[in-house]
Amino acid sequence: MMLKWMRENVYAAGVLFILRVYVGWEWVTAGWHKLTGGFDATGFIKGAVTKPIVDKATNELVYPTFTAFLEHFALPHANWFNLVIPLGEFCVGLGLILGALTTAAAFFGLLMNFMFLMAGTVSTNPWLILLGGLVFMAETNAGKFGVDYYLMPILRKMAANRRKGGNHTNHTAGGTHKTLHA
Repeated sequence: MMLKWMRENVYAAGVLFILRVYVGWEWVTAGWHKLTGGFDATGFIKGAVTKPIVDKATNELVYPTFTAFLEHFALPHANWFNLVIPLGEFCVGLGLILGALTTAAAFFGLLMNFMFLMAGTVSTNPWLILLGGLVFMAETNAGKFGVDYYLMPILRKMAANRRKGGNHTNHTAGGTHKTLHA
């Protein structure tokens, strides 16, 4: 019942508008500070590898595959992450603020929050997971007062046309139309 309300109710869309703009602002500012402030992920990644999250009772790694990913992929490619992390944060925030591809933006924000948590950074991540999770669960209703109001019907129509095997028209060299069936 509550999920239906979040996904369909206009008042829920209003509440979600406020939540998504707040969460979006947090992402945009975090990304912008990193984009303009000379962000370097190397120290963060090294810290997460050298001091990973361990189970206090067994002293075993809690996220061994994530730690291995950081050590063997992220650290050697830290320069790439120096761009991807701030750009990703900024784009997630922009998507949430504008209400453009809101569900996808919320998903990728959640993904980054969980990765930061698995690397050992608590900060505002649990709070952003809670709020971002609400936006994500609301699906397209979270973007009702935003770009998604106009964009989602277009994307649905395009997807329906693809599923139906819609006709695609190509122009031949002589200027005549050639209809292709997908």
